[in-house]
Amino acid sequence: MERDGVERLLGEAGIDSRRLRHALTLLCDGQWWDLPGLVRETATSRRTVESLLRELPLERSGERFRVPPAHTPDYQHLLAMAPPPDDPVAHLLPHYPHVLERLEALVAGAPRARHVLDHVAATPDTVLRRALLLGARFWLPGARLLCVGDHDLTSLAVKLVHPETDVTVVDVDERILAYIDGQGLGVRTRWADLRLGLPASARDHDLAVTDPPYTPEGVGLFVARAVEGLKDDGRVLLAYGASERTPMLAFKVQQALSELNLAYEAMYPDFNRYLGAEAIGSAADLYVLRPTSKTRPAVTSRLGRQATAIYTQGPQAVESAKPAGPAQAGDVSGLVADLAPDLLVGDWPKELPQPRARLSTWLAKPYAAAADRVAVALPAGMESALPRVLLAARASRVRVLAADAPPPPAVLSHVYALDVRDGVLDATRLPQPDGGPEQVLRRILDAAHGKLANTWREALIALARSQDAALTKNEARALIREAAPWSDDLTPVEAPLHLLAALPAAVTATVSALTATTA
Repeated sequence: MERDGVERLLGEAGIDSRRLRHALTLLCDGQWWDLPGLVRETATSRRTVESLLRELPLERSGERFRVPPAHTPDYQHLLAMAPPPDDPVAHLLPHYPHVLERLEALVAGAPRARHVLDHVAATPDTVLRRALLLGARFWLPGARLLCVGDHDLTSLAVKLVHPETDVTVVDVDERILAYIDGQGLGVRTRWADLRLGLPASARDHDLAVTDPPYTPEGVGLFVARAVEGLKDDGRVLLAYGASERTPMLAFKVQQALSELNLAYEAMYPDFNRYLGAEAIGSAADLYVLRPTSKTRPAVTSRLGRQATAIYTQGPQAVESAKPAGPAQAGDVSGLVADLAPDLLVGDWPKELPQPRARLSTWLAKPYAAAADRVAVALPAGMESALPRVLLAARASRVRVLAADAPPPPAVLSHVYALDVRDGVLDATRLPQPDGGPEQVLRRILDAAHGKLANTWREALIALARSQDAALTKNEARALIREAAPWSDDLTPVEAPLHLLAALPAAVTATVSALTATTA
């Protein structure tokens, strides 16, 4: 009979049968379940749940199923009568029904997941509980929180529950940054490919939250960048989960964490639940990590040997056999021969004689030497860095090899004449404009590593002076804050594309206001 198969399965699982017994309890309580819901509720991998379902007499209603009430007495002695460990903030949830309703709408309206970035959406309930746990464990009024990647929209949950918290998001996905900005909750957004660096304005935070790609390389990188963004006494909250069937993978990830010399303050099992990720039970633990005196040297060492492959899927998957970039696909010297570059940026064949710079160095600070012609190799899967690579250049000509790069954003047309063909982009720097908004805008974009608002202010003052008018620094700051309140502490290199797209109109507004004032 079916009960014999269930008892055999539970006996083989031994002490780990607790998960299966929980699933069996739910199936016998009269409710209807679908497979994703049962996986998520029990935090048990899909394969393990399916092994139980094969042994049970199920009645079905469409995609849903349950153990028929007539059969439930057969399994009473096998059920897990005690519930799983308590959720540390479950008692707070009833006080926030309107926040949960808002988060449900926000999650439903968010950009679709990108599998090449290992996106899996957390449930609205999960992001609310993250915000509640932060407030229950730490004093948030006036605190600074950094979200290292935020496809889950944890930043919005925190601002809804704790509006007095200062929140910044760094993410490589432009769609997420634009979506978060569009909610008007006061979250700062910064573009960052964490393999290339952390934005200068994303430092000195009290807390960091991250839900990274679930590979040792991905977890190690995201947590290292989170530590970079912290004050010495900060904390990192990490979501990470693995299937109960793959303890070795969990061990490798925890080894990557151990190499960073972090103290484990807490770990909440199965705290995070997801709309997907059924291979790991649609669940992940929540770690609370505290840096020690040995953490920062370990982070520096870890980042010094960073590889680009950190994901489980796509061209930058850890196990991908695809070459990392066009400069490694064979002899590429013919692609840059006519350019005769003074400098090579990225990974190039060793036989090329030119001096070279790392992509991370190129984006972090202005290159020390004056290079007139630059060739850049962008690895597959890192094409979102293209606008920043061009902004970071001060050369008259730049050639970028990037096979799958999207069309360059329109704002770059204020700096370069652009020609795109067959995975090669040629950018030729335009002459300096003479006066007006174009001159101010160009000065801002040419100083891509400088604080945008500072360059803007000085450009307005210089423009006023050229018109025999006087403009103080405070007056210039007031004009800029009126037109672009998002511009403080932001550099063009780290600005999301939607903010760069808004820059020409904002600059024009300040110049028009200046003209009206001086007139």
